[in-house]
Amino acid sequence: MSSFAVILPAAGQSSRFRGGRKKPFVDLKGRAVWIRSLEAFVTRDDVVQALVVVAQQDLEEFRERFKANLPFLDVEVVVGGATRMESVGNALELVRPEIEYVAVHDAARPLVAAKWIDDVFAAAIVHGAAIPAVRVASTLKREGEAGMIEATVSRDGLWAAQTPQVVRRELLIEAYAERGELVATDEAQLVEQLGHPVKLVPGSPMNIKISTNEDLEMARSLMKAVPQDDMLDRLHPFSEVDPKSIKDKPLDFDQLID
Repeated sequence: MSSFAVILPAAGQSSRFRGGRKKPFVDLKGRAVWIRSLEAFVTRDDVVQALVVVAQQDLEEFRERFKANLPFLDVEVVVGGATRMESVGNALELVRPEIEYVAVHDAARPLVAAKWIDDVFAAAIVHGAAIPAVRVASTLKREGEAGMIEATVSRDGLWAAQTPQVVRRELLIEAYAERGELVATDEAQLVEQLGHPVKLVPGSPMNIKISTNEDLEMARSLMKAVPQDDMLDRLHPFSEVDPKSIKDKPLDFDQLID
């Protein structure tokens, strides 16, 4: 069985998210977004190392707030850099040398399902690098001056990239070493620059990234479509809900088996 490490970048500024708390750390039905993003990986037998990257200014608060969760998740906390690329690079340096593949997954992408992870992991083993993505369905417009349409862009062959992006460890290390002046927005771009092909794996529109408050509301609604159990969530060891608050509430068994 191939071995994987998973890196969760959570050091961004969340500039488009309102409310005073960064998007990976907000609550999503009883658990922080970043925990929901990670737990689908740490329950897998082939994932043997997990790292979450946090900004220096958030580190103390993060460790204090999630001190009860970190041992359950068996996750290493890494200090991030000024960009996503620097943050992932910091974590990549700590990936154990015996690990074969590295999966980088957005900390704010909490609805990833086991089947989608299976598919992209399998493709990475065959091709060396793979990402989930969805075909662009909307008509695309390029903006010109004063917010006016400059051109309609063909969507033929266009895909919207998602995560986890999975790369053979040695290949990802090489991609970082050879990046030059490139400031990439995802790991696939670094691998592309080397001339190494990256396999596109059909993902799901439900695998959304939370960037705005509206995205968070959408995620709450989409959880009904992704296999979840709200009652079991409340009893989950990663939950931030106080068990005392539900101790005396009767269980709805129809809900539990739904």
